[in-house]
Amino acid sequence: MTYTVKKLAKLSGVSIRTLHFYDEIGLLKPAYYGENKYRYYEEEQLLMLQQILFYKELCIPLNDIQRILNDNNFNKIESLLSHKHILENDLDRKKNLIETIDKTISHLRGNVKMKHEELYYGFDSEKQKGYEKELVKKGVVTQKFMDEYQENLKKWTQKDKDNFLQEGKDVNDAMVEAVEKNLSPASAEAQNLVRRHYAWLKTNPTGTGSWVTKETYIGLSQMYQTPEFKKFYDQHHPKLLAFLVEAMKIFAERELT
Repeated sequence: MTYTVKKLAKLSGVSIRTLHFYDEIGLLKPAYYGENKYRYYEEEQLLMLQQILFYKELCIPLNDIQRILNDNNFNKIESLLSHKHILENDLDRKKNLIETIDKTISHLRGNVKMKHEELYYGFDSEKQKGYEKELVKKGVVTQKFMDEYQENLKKWTQKDKDNFLQEGKDVNDAMVEAVEKNLSPASAEAQNLVRRHYAWLKTNPTGTGSWVTKETYIGLSQMYQTPEFKKFYDQHHPKLLAFLVEAMKIFAERELT
């Protein structure tokens, strides 16, 4: 069966815009183009799109996915078995997290008494520690900042969290609109959005906004290109991350000292 890009988008849940982008960068080419220049996909492309989605679930960057899929030794069945193994391990961890949630609810309701260490069963502590070490190693933040951050984080109120997260969402939504308007990262409108992004970071409720200097802001733009951040931004728009990173660098060079 052959699918148009519109039908494949509906079938897979991947937007038409993203499928066009995958074609543009050579990650997923259609089986052929019709005389009307429409894209047409067949089972081979559907299977490759499935692979792309599996790798994205694992936070693999698009350029690495492209390299893997283009490798002459790539084997769909072996890849699927690998995905299955990783997901099974992750499923066990998520089951532990669900148990932790249920037990914490019972604890808060006074039905059971939890030990403090039980509050953190199921979390990937090594991954979190590794991420924090990477921030320090790359010079985005200092170890002193990370220590202060953890202490100040305990002072967050729910209102602080809600306000901070909402502003972050609003900034991202505005950035997506700028991308869809094909604005340049150097344009006045884009730079106003980055100024808002910068102000958002400086007013974070942990009280550590003073860390956002020219060097750390540029460093943060580099860290945004790690798999965890990339997956987050790609969900909003496949071109959002590149737009934001470039806009941040321009802002930092022009306005920060």
